[in-house]
Amino acid sequence: MPIPDLAKADLSRKLPDEETYDDKLKAVQTTLLQIQQAYLRQGRRGIVVLEGADAAGKGSLVRRLSARLDPRYCYIWPIAAPNAIEQNEHYLERFWRRMPDHGELAVFDRSWYGRVRVERVEKLIEPPVWKRAYREIVEFERMLVDDGIRVIKIFLHISPEEQLRRFEERMETSYKRWKLTPDDLRNRSRWDAYIAATGEMFEKTSSRHAPWNLVASDFKWWARIRGLEIIAKGLGDGIDLKPPPCDPELARAIRKMVRKAKKGRRALKP
Repeated sequence: MPIPDLAKADLSRKLPDEETYDDKLKAVQTTLLQIQQAYLRQGRRGIVVLEGADAAGKGSLVRRLSARLDPRYCYIWPIAAPNAIEQNEHYLERFWRRMPDHGELAVFDRSWYGRVRVERVEKLIEPPVWKRAYREIVEFERMLVDDGIRVIKIFLHISPEEQLRRFEERMETSYKRWKLTPDDLRNRSRWDAYIAATGEMFEKTSSRHAPWNLVASDFKWWARIRGLEIIAKGLGDGIDLKPPPCDPELARAIRKMVRKAKKGRRALKP
């Protein structure tokens, strides 16, 4: 798979209308449910990594991804700055603790890639440290894949003009206002530095076993469907999604119970 290039991303991609969006959303969410059920039956594990600029739509994608899944077996991990305890650990330690068990999916809303984006750009660590992280991350993901975990990585990319429009929308919408923080504005002021860090992140960590997928996100409907389709393909490729046949003995026992219950109801009628 070719390495993504932010400069070549076609941010004009969009769906023709809401009906198309609704139809595609229903179809891909049904597929994702089938995938989850197959993972449960077969004891498989999957990880979805979501990165992107502020207001690129990560939260919206997470909501559509998890909407029809069984929440008992799908864990959403919103990743913020490490706490006091985590700051004294290896930076990958807190992610090891969030790995999915057999039959489970784990979704990371931001991830270990903060090491080579946020911590690099904000100068929270020295260059030798974040440069070393490229190798560590590739080896980390290779261990996960070798252990049978599917790793799907998506970067949602928007233009600075669309980001500013979404900031304004959040400011003017009461139930979205909580999302807007001074950090968002500070990060925006370092747009070029984040673009450079992201480009190098793609180059150094987009591997054969865990490639990066770039999703143009200026148009939300397109981004959601495209992101969900990438996740469905990555998690479901080569997996038998057919439901298991009904156990004949169990079916006979249930039908017998149903007949007995119906007979009892008829006997109670005046």
